[in-house]
Amino acid sequence: MDLFVSDLHLSARRPETADLFIGFLAGTARQAATLYILGDLFDYWLGDDGLDEPFAARVCKALAGLADSGTQIWFLPGNRDFLVGNNFAATCGLHFLAEPSVRDVAGEPTLLLHGDTLCTDDRGYQTFRATVRMPTWREQFLAQPLATRREYVEGLRKRSEAEKRVKPYELMDTNAEAVAEAFRRYNVTSMIHGHTHRQARHDLEIDGHHCRRWVLGDWEVTGNALACDADGCRWLQIGP
Repeated sequence: MDLFVSDLHLSARRPETADLFIGFLAGTARQAATLYILGDLFDYWLGDDGLDEPFAARVCKALAGLADSGTQIWFLPGNRDFLVGNNFAATCGLHFLAEPSVRDVAGEPTLLLHGDTLCTDDRGYQTFRATVRMPTWREQFLAQPLATRREYVEGLRKRSEAEKRVKPYELMDTNAEAVAEAFRRYNVTSMIHGHTHRQARHDLEIDGHHCRRWVLGDWEVTGNALACDADGCRWLQIGP
């Protein structure tokens, strides 16, 4: 069985979500051959020196415990934790998954991605994304003291939350043509992603082919995972 999660947005401000996820890693996830985390594991990640902080260290220890139990963990960075580096991966026992990637899921080639690249109507966000993914921006940011980085990202987070309250619903969702083009470009009929927090299964007809798009939900109230095996894919609710 393969399990897929995304958008946990783990933060010391929400210890109950961390408790839920750590319980998931110690229980349900150990029944899986592979756990895929498709971005935004953390509400934000400031750099791997953050592993010295108790909250991050606790999460990392739980991930490493899952890896030691025999479940392989693949991590695809999201828009909140794209600064996760090699030290984090080695310490927590996970492997990086390139974005996008095509993997065999339930016997079908499936496109895996975080999902923010499909939200092409939000041009301001796409410009920002391109900027912060540049190696020069990354190097300059990580060279700053941790406290400076935290202050900067906290400001971004607050502005982002304010913008979400006034942005049109459609602007923050995936663009239909971007979704169709992704299916065409990677020659698949199945896709799994997160980012939008709008958990759903979408059945589409693209160029005469039946396509299925699974959108992973966030862990704001309860947890959720997509479980896939030889019998297909199904939703799991994690927690109450």
